[in-house]
Amino acid sequence: MKNKDITSAILGSTFFAIPYIGLSVALAPSLVIGASAFIASELMFSGVKTKEKLKNTNKSLYQKILEARKEQKQIKNLIPKVEKPETKQDLKEINETINKILEEVEKNPKKEKGLNNFFDYYLPVLIKITSRYDEIENTRLTSADEKKFMTKAEKIIKDTNKAFKTILSNLYQKDIMDTDADMKVYELMMKADGIVEDNILKKGEQDEK
Repeated sequence: MKNKDITSAILGSTFFAIPYIGLSVALAPSLVIGASAFIASELMFSGVKTKEKLKNTNKSLYQKILEARKEQKQIKNLIPKVEKPETKQDLKEINETINKILEEVEKNPKKEKGLNNFFDYYLPVLIKITSRYDEIENTRLTSADEKKFMTKAEKIIKDTNKAFKTILSNLYQKDIMDTDADMKVYELMMKADGIVEDNILKKGEQDEK
């Protein structure tokens, strides 16, 4: 058993023992707590392993993701400061989408292709726009220029939300196409073997005749 598996097993056992033995919690809930702790630990170590592998095999991408994580944190920190609910929601969704994009690229470094603008331009400029938006919003200035800026910034943030979701969707597109092809073959094989419900019914009708 690997070190990470041993650590996960110890954590799972501990989180089972404390409620079951120490707090007299019923067996079933205690097992659920222990299993959840084990799974969480496995996922955590899996993420660390992926990052370490990336650091050793693709240092350039590793540095890009490291910088992007810092930028993502800046966006996350700005969210509570934004007052307008619609813009706050857009930023929340942007933050979630950035996280999914980075996780996908970490797992599949080949998907970095075509993301240069995302890393080098969109993220840093988005932070600049959002930071300035927050500053203007806090000043309560109401001149025509300030209002114009706020309206334009809100639109850009909303458009960015849609654009980043499109980027994420494009990252999954090839996987979806590959899986779709697998599903078609899978269905054909089940039909050929006569184990799909409508085929079984047809076969039964033919047998009766």
